[in-house]
Amino acid sequence: MNAQGLLLAAGAGTRMGRPKALVHDADGTSWVQHAVEVLQDGGCTGVTVVLGAGADEAVRLLDGLGVDVVVAHDWAEGMSASLRTGLESLLGSDAEAAVVSLVDLPDLTAAVVRRVLSEREGDEALARASYHGRPGHPVVLGRAHWRGVAEASTGDAGARDYLSHHHTALVECGDLAGGVDVDSRASATG
Repeated sequence: MNAQGLLLAAGAGTRMGRPKALVHDADGTSWVQHAVEVLQDGGCTGVTVVLGAGADEAVRLLDGLGVDVVVAHDWAEGMSASLRTGLESLLGSDAEAAVVSLVDLPDLTAAVVRRVLSEREGDEALARASYHGRPGHPVVLGRAHWRGVAEASTGDAGARDYLSHHHTALVECGDLAGGVDVDSRASATG
């Protein structure tokens, strides 16, 4: 399947104290660089990164990674604004699906992306990772769903409501990663 990774990295990271696109692990690993590599290694044919807060600084972290960058100017409205901007940017592509992931999932692995991608194919695909029964990311959105997802997305809910009203395959990945997003410095270190 021709799937484009769509990395949402636009938020201000208020509880983190800085935009999450600018966060590095204790070992110096950039979260945004790691997330791009996970999508690339997981089978995405390309990656689009949606930036917002701190975009001028974050874009420098993406140099040489071969990604497309778009800026969600309305990023402060929540994750849905980033998702809509990202999906809109893909309309001119030949991608059959978008693999939506978040920058604040430092334990996400390429194996998770591969597993979720293998669940559904084509432009009708609708699948998401689950961790011990709890829905998470990444989410595979077939092209046929992009418009509906964009129209239904509000605030920080992203595609949640759309996915709950459509047959979405839950792909168990708890054996590969934790699926927990990191919202603060305290949760990032322990």
